[in-house]
Amino acid sequence: MDSSRRQEGIQQLLAAEQEAQHILNAARNAKMARLKQAKEEADKEVAEFRAQLEADFQKKVAESSGDTGANVKRLEEETEAKIQSLDSESDRISGDVVQMLLRYVTQVKN
Repeated sequence: MDSSRRQEGIQQLLAAEQEAQHILNAARNAKMARLKQAKEEADKEVAEFRAQLEADFQKKVAESSGDTGANVKRLEEETEAKIQSLDSESDRISGDVVQMLLRYVTQVKN
């Protein structure tokens, strides 16, 4: 009878060990599945963040390019207006300047 009780005890220990092994395997598999899921979620968040940063960058590039074009056009218009203003001013006073120069050149001082 001792032999059968020992045999039964060994069988129970083997069954418990097998059950523990199944529990450990299930826990490992669950852990690996969760790690894989966490990695996929992190990759998705990184991709979304990268896409957002890229969109913001492209928007700023487009805005700055547009501003630069608008600034260049505005500066060209201002420059053209100044040139026209200087031309008209020089046309207006050129006769007086010529007269003044002739007077100083032809005037003799002792």
